Amino acid sequence: MILLPLIHAAGCRETRVAAERPRPAPVPFVGSVVDADTKQPIAARVYLQDSEGNWLFVRSASDQGTAWPYAEAWVPMPQSVERHTTVSAHPFTVDLAPGDYQVVIERGKEYLPLHTQLEVPAGEMSAPAGQPNPAPIERTFPLQRFSDMASQGWYSGETHVHRRIAELPNVMAAEELNVAFPVAFWTTSSAKAPDLEPSDLRSQGPSPFGPREDRGPDPIWINDRQVILPRNTEYEIFSIGSRRHTLGAVFILNHRTPFTQTVPPVGPIVDQARREGALLDLDKHNWPWSLMLVPVAKVDLFELSNNSVWRTRFGFTQPGQALPPWKEFEQESPGELTEWGWLEFGFEMYYALLNCGFRMSPTAGTASGVHPVPLGHGRVYVQTGDRFDLEAWLDGLRRGRSFVTTGPMLTARIGDQWPGHVFEVGADDPKEYRWAAEVVSPDPISRVELVVNGQVEASVTPEATRTKAGAWRWSGTGSFRLDRPRGDGGAAEPAGQGAAGDGVARSCWAALRTWSDQPDGRKRFAHTGVWHFDVAEQPLAPARQQIDYLVEQLETSLEKQRGILPAAALAEFVQARAAFRDIQARVSGEDVSQRRPAALEADERFWLENMAVWHRYTVDEMSGVLGKTPDEVRARLQTYDLLETDPGQVRPANRVAIMPYPGGRHPRRGFLDGAIGPQRETK
Repeated sequence: MILLPLIHAAGCRETRVAAERPRPAPVPFVGSVVDADTKQPIAARVYLQDSEGNWLFVRSASDQGTAWPYAEAWVPMPQSVERHTTVSAHPFTVDLAPGDYQVVIERGKEYLPLHTQLEVPAGEMSAPAGQPNPAPIERTFPLQRFSDMASQGWYSGETHVHRRIAELPNVMAAEELNVAFPVAFWTTSSAKAPDLEPSDLRSQGPSPFGPREDRGPDPIWINDRQVILPRNTEYEIFSIGSRRHTLGAVFILNHRTPFTQTVPPVGPIVDQARREGALLDLDKHNWPWSLMLVPVAKVDLFELSNNSVWRTRFGFTQPGQALPPWKEFEQESPGELTEWGWLEFGFEMYYALLNCGFRMSPTAGTASGVHPVPLGHGRVYVQTGDRFDLEAWLDGLRRGRSFVTTGPMLTARIGDQWPGHVFEVGADDPKEYRWAAEVVSPDPISRVELVVNGQVEASVTPEATRTKAGAWRWSGTGSFRLDRPRGDGGAAEPAGQGAAGDGVARSCWAALRTWSDQPDGRKRFAHTGVWHFDVAEQPLAPARQQIDYLVEQLETSLEKQRGILPAAALAEFVQARAAFRDIQARVSGEDVSQRRPAALEADERFWLENMAVWHRYTVDEMSGVLGKTPDEVRARLQTYDLLETDPGQVRPANRVAIMPYPGGRHPRRGFLDGAIGPQRETK
């Protein structure tokens, strides 16, 4: 440090102040990313970190180029960091002080990541004003493509996007993503319809982008293979009125007109979504309202890779509800899931719901724009044929002609059909079906599995070969039978024990999945859509343990809603419980009918009074019991003057009201005769 004299004009007194020693001038660095084979410039995602661990962002070196820095992390997690810049297919630049730097460059899912070091030598001291800056350092980064899914008719997208429309042409190019559904309208309160205002959930402060845009319902084409579907809505309910109360999230994708309704109840928005041909995406499987939404909203899409799955360290470790008891899940510690434990939790929920007959197709979403994750880190590939066709892509997404991936490319057929196909199997049709699959992965392939009704029916530890591009490739075939006896949960007996089948075909579904173990212990996976095999008079059914678990979780959630949700919203939970209980009764061989028309008018009045006055049933609950529409129930209540009746006006003074155990109210002739599960419901 040099001390310079300073003369104060006022008193001519000498003092001494510190002056910085001249530092080496920052050196301009210019980088270009090219395809290793074609040598053509390509867009990419750039990570740059100095020797002290500080993250740096680059900017475009071209007037025609763009560069978008990314550092969103609305939920602070110091160990989960995502800092990158997506650059267009133009050179990028950054001023670097002398030192060592780590550079990582990636592009979507079909290029091998590039990891390299960059050394910036110490140059001249800072140049005086007017002197030329140091000569730039230039470097070209070749990225190696290992897969070209578009040439096979597969195009990628993701359905949970919080990036702004202005960003997407750049970011989708860097991620080689074909279809994006950015959220335009959003609400987090039951008292507020979705709007364009920035979310107040951002812990980093107000959004630098300001309000979101509504660009209308029509597709925004970036080029003939990349498209933005701009009108999408997220209902993410964290408060009921002024009360903090979480229900969860659901997406309405590609709708035509804005939604002006509040939720709950969800019925009105579901009706509008269906009228407009929109898709309903469940978001996550463990939200308090998720099991209600599946039967009530008839959800289209289930996120096998959701917004808790990131490139950086896994952050949301809490399962949020009791884990399914039929499987052990990988955990960091009791009650703390690993990323793979979280993913398998989602798989098992999906399989159980498929076994119940709810035909949801798989999808993937990241919430990039909110969480520390690149756009399309988890994505869904959809088969469209020889060329990219948006309508075919949307149809394939809805039907499950797809696979979800966070890494490997997995393509498969059963009986020469892509996933999403429904086989109508007659009594005289073949009982055996062959499958064929191919996996191409940037990492060694650990396992390939055929899953039937949620159980692993075939498992292969692949002997993969290294491709010319440096990836790993495996292909294989196998078969399975529809007439193999399957035990509880649909698991086939081991080969050699009834492997030939018993001649009785049974309805089932099948899918393939694969994963690669990473050096850090994490896994990257791929999972196909589902093939369905429908056999007349042989309905698919869940394992008893599966349906009991689903009913228990829904009942637990229902009880938490009482006294908080309005009657119409609570009725949707009751409706969902009835749907799952019907399945439960069918599995156990019990009578599934809960509806009994009243034999006499006096009988009807007695039970209406019992339900409406004594036990405070909602109209929708009474509708489910009596086999009448809600309007018919209201009319009968009006006839008997039971609407909004004060219980004190009709209860005799010498009569005691006994409230049944929650979830076990039986307003029918004979308490045990009316109970669906007497031992459970009368405890």
